[in-house]
Amino acid sequence: MNKDALNVLGTPLIPCSYDPLTGFFRDGCCNTDEEDSGSHVICAKMTQAFLDFSLEQGNDLSTPRAEHRFKGLKAGDRWCLCALRWKEAFDAGVAPAVILESTHMRALAFASLDQLQSVNGER
Repeated sequence: MNKDALNVLGTPLIPCSYDPLTGFFRDGCCNTDEEDSGSHVICAKMTQAFLDFSLEQGNDLSTPRAEHRFKGLKAGDRWCLCALRWKEAFDAGVAPAVILESTHMRALAFASLDQLQSVNGER
């Protein structure tokens, strides 16, 4: 984990969620490195529309998986999303709100700051 990581606003990256515990490193932050092939860098507040979309794409984020100590996500939870999945949802009109302060600057390789800001906030 890189404690010097910056968010998309150019300030220090702050945690996304400890409950549920998120992040590629399961440290609460949307931090990344070369091993994170999915680029889990966008901190987003889940919506039912996005969870349904993700399931349709083959990634079930709602069903608990005890073997992975994963309780399953529900609307309102914050989670570090794969940047490409968020962009797919954005293009489909169902992207969840982005928490900019908790979104790693690497997200800008996949989406513009304007796109991320367009669904910004605590919704």
